[in-house]
Amino acid sequence: MDTVARAAGVSRATVSRVINGLPGVRSQVRDSVEEAISLLGYVPNQAARSLVTRRSGSVALVISEPESEVFSDPFFATIVRGVGDELAELDLDLVLMMARHAGRHDRIVRYAHNGHVDGVLLLAMHGDDPLPGLLHSAGIPVVLGGRPVNLSDEWTFVDIDNVGGARLAVEHLLRRGCRRIATIAGPQDMGSGRARLGGYRTAIEAAGTQAEIIEYGDFSQAGGERAMRRLLETHPDVDAVFAASDRMALGAMTALKAAGRRIPGDVAVVGFDDSEASRFSEPPLTSVHQSTDEMSRRMVRLLQARMDGDQARTSVILPTHLVARSSS
Repeated sequence: MDTVARAAGVSRATVSRVINGLPGVRSQVRDSVEEAISLLGYVPNQAARSLVTRRSGSVALVISEPESEVFSDPFFATIVRGVGDELAELDLDLVLMMARHAGRHDRIVRYAHNGHVDGVLLLAMHGDDPLPGLLHSAGIPVVLGGRPVNLSDEWTFVDIDNVGGARLAVEHLLRRGCRRIATIAGPQDMGSGRARLGGYRTAIEAAGTQAEIIEYGDFSQAGGERAMRRLLETHPDVDAVFAASDRMALGAMTALKAAGRRIPGDVAVVGFDDSEASRFSEPPLTSVHQSTDEMSRRMVRLLQARMDGDQARTSVILPTHLVARSSS
């Protein structure tokens, strides 16, 4: 930094202000410093800067799922990409961590508490996951991706309107004349799984034309296929199915085709995610759209506010809409 200061003909303090983007430097002086930095190939020492700023310049995205799920589910891929892109805009680095079992919690808390990251984004929590509380007790800024199931709404989180999206799916099927509408629900220890089942139940109750027909899956394609086979055994007269994820919907379509059922002639199918796969399935899948890009952006911006000292508890619910395709 002293070398840059001599080359630009300014003080070391001025160089520091330019590097850290602080105000109070005339544009001509700033240009001279930046030119010297470029000519000398100067790169700030991140470790030294961290000692001064007490910031690591990194944020952890912690996903409470096994690696096999994280790297096979398009939802997680789009969130990781979106969070990484948004952090890059803020000149922050992404650290991806898995919390697939409780044994990883202590390691994650130690890693954050030791100053390796400035905050944590938590995604795909199950049940009464203790990790948010452990991080909060350690003084780590936290933002949740998804409404917590058993935690109070005082937590800062960003979620999708899962109830409203599920209701849109069922109402769409009702308008198409379907009268035996089943659902393949997601895991009930996850906020999204529970909320989407709630939206199905609300729409079915409001219609008053049938009883609930429910099977459960795990958001995977194989789980959706197994659940659809069970539905065909127990309720062979179903004429529509709303699956709580696109992957389960695609699995349901596989089971329906194997059973000789036409889609949508015999059974209409609607998913949830509006993933890329939904556009290229056969037939193309009607699905509830959720904006993972907006979810990623809001999570990062809320975490940045918390890292900057904003202690307000903020809940953001993002809207959904239905994308109708040939499967219904």
